[in-house]
Amino acid sequence: MSDAMSDDRAESLRMIRDSAAAIAPPGGALTRIRDLRFTSPGFDRTVWQEMAALGWTGLTVPEAEGGSGLGLSEFCALLEELGAGLVPEPLIHAALSTTLLAGVLAESKTITGGGMAGEVLAAMLDGSALALTAWQEKPNSLDVPGTPGAARLFIPGAAGATHFLVPVSENGKLALYMQDAAGADLTLEPTQDGGEYGTLRPAGGTRIADDIGSLIEKALDDASLATAAYLLGVMDRAFAITLDYLKTRQQFGKIIGTFQSLQHRAADLKIQVSLTRASVEAAAATADAGVAPKARRAAIARAKHRASDAVMLVTRQAIQLHGGVGYTDEHDIGLYLRKAMVMANQFGGAALQRKRFMAAAPSINED
Repeated sequence: MSDAMSDDRAESLRMIRDSAAAIAPPGGALTRIRDLRFTSPGFDRTVWQEMAALGWTGLTVPEAEGGSGLGLSEFCALLEELGAGLVPEPLIHAALSTTLLAGVLAESKTITGGGMAGEVLAAMLDGSALALTAWQEKPNSLDVPGTPGAARLFIPGAAGATHFLVPVSENGKLALYMQDAAGADLTLEPTQDGGEYGTLRPAGGTRIADDIGSLIEKALDDASLATAAYLLGVMDRAFAITLDYLKTRQQFGKIIGTFQSLQHRAADLKIQVSLTRASVEAAAATADAGVAPKARRAAIARAKHRASDAVMLVTRQAIQLHGGVGYTDEHDIGLYLRKAMVMANQFGGAALQRKRFMAAAPSINED
């Protein structure tokens, strides 16, 4: 990459991070996040419209399909900022759907009824629609069997969706159906962070594409990396809050941050955050470089494994370093642990991603 290209990418990333301040001000209060807890759909539709106006819903959608045509590096930079602010709007899961819809259009996979793909994609880009992909049939799995009629699990923000995209196995291939959310058989359950998951029992819908197997694999990898970036933001802010606490809290007449044992623990947490950032940024750069599929998957799996593992370590240690106050609902640090507990296993937890890395890594040189 040339210096000019590097400068352009750095400026792009800076602008993306700056734009996040409109929704998640750096170091801002979490009043909005607290107010949305245990409400349905668990996010603010007005804020969702603002995100669309900022171009976030189409950030990685190709320009030919109406998006910005940016890469995963930019998307991950944005998600890191949103993770730091615990932003609940389902941008990652919406991006999974826009990736599918844009891919369907770009690869001419549309069939009779496929015109809906373009219409719904356009509506998602302007914020008037929210299509969520109902793909998961069992916990902590990235397999998409597409079993006809089987319940689709763990759909965040499902109560706010206007459409559902449902992969269905037909004749040994995955077809993609679109189902209107109105009247859908949807069951909602609360999550530990105050959000909710939906379980959809799909019925009917319009078939909009055939043979999306490779497309949804790539889309799920992208969502895994975006989730890793969000978790990076969660742990980075949790660490910053904890560091500030160590610098101000007094015990036995001394600032507790002067105690060497606590300094060592804080240093260990800083290392975890830094290693996660390096993994996420490297994976995004690898994906944007257009490398072979196995190398791409290995880089993403490594980043998600590290993020899922580190976010639990950092947020749990943050609670301990805060002492008793960390366990109270009134202190913000607890919100970060709850978010980590909910999101660490989304799109594959640490153990699953480690297996995916090991499966892809030995064969990278064969591509």
